[in-house]
Amino acid sequence: MAVEDAVQGRLSGLSAMSEKEFRRLSEFVHSECGIKLPPSKKVMVEARLQKRLRTLGMPGYREYYDYLFSPAGLSEELVQLIDVITTNTTEFFREARHFDILTQEVLPAWRAANGPRMFRVWSAGCSTGEEPYTLAIVLSEFSHGVTAFRFSILATDISTRVLSMAKNGVYPEDRVAKLSLELKRRYLLRSRDKSKKLVRLAPEVRRLVEFRRLNFMESFAFSEPMDIIFCRNVMIYFDRSTQEQLLRKFCSQLRPDGYLFIGHSESLTGMDLPLRQHAPTVYRKVS
Repeated sequence: MAVEDAVQGRLSGLSAMSEKEFRRLSEFVHSECGIKLPPSKKVMVEARLQKRLRTLGMPGYREYYDYLFSPAGLSEELVQLIDVITTNTTEFFREARHFDILTQEVLPAWRAANGPRMFRVWSAGCSTGEEPYTLAIVLSEFSHGVTAFRFSILATDISTRVLSMAKNGVYPEDRVAKLSLELKRRYLLRSRDKSKKLVRLAPEVRRLVEFRRLNFMESFAFSEPMDIIFCRNVMIYFDRSTQEQLLRKFCSQLRPDGYLFIGHSESLTGMDLPLRQHAPTVYRKVS
């Protein structure tokens, strides 16, 4: 599909992106948001930017870069560019073992040590919202059998496009296939138009998640440290040096004995971090 889009763009009068232009763009994206764009991504980036150029009414990449690197472009177009080039793949209860560890091991121990204190969770790189809403469901279910359990969920992403989708909380029915019938009854609303085959998270679930835009490459800090950070299948887009820098930022925002959950395709091997492994892809901050 990406190749077809690129070809279609050229047929409509847009010239191909040169190697120099792609290299300039990839270096800029890496410096601004840490995402690496290897040469193998050139066709994909070219195809996606063709649509953006047509929206802006620009005849080619040279004009786009002149705009992007201008003061106005840096303040206005960077967000649009990130939305164009980022790919967001997620689902409800993805890597389900993590949620078993959370409810069966982490939460009981945390409750015993912290009592009624607010349990704070951060979904870092939340995409279209499936992960933080899964956390909202899991924590709500846990709270049914526990008195005075309070929690907050912060969900962040660099893409304004996916954050808008996440806040809306509307998904195709097949995206919630992993939820049991009981969970669907409790937490989902079906569209009145059955032909659309859409569901929406109930208002009480949507209210449990605070969504914010956040660029990992910028400085950030929270008013209170986090007990849990979920950052899964996000660091695969960064080089090793950027990964370690980001993980150090995470550790600075994590409470002593707090937990970091990463994706199964990611690894902390060889990194000098204040973390020890609790389970595969689950780490605990050394107090």
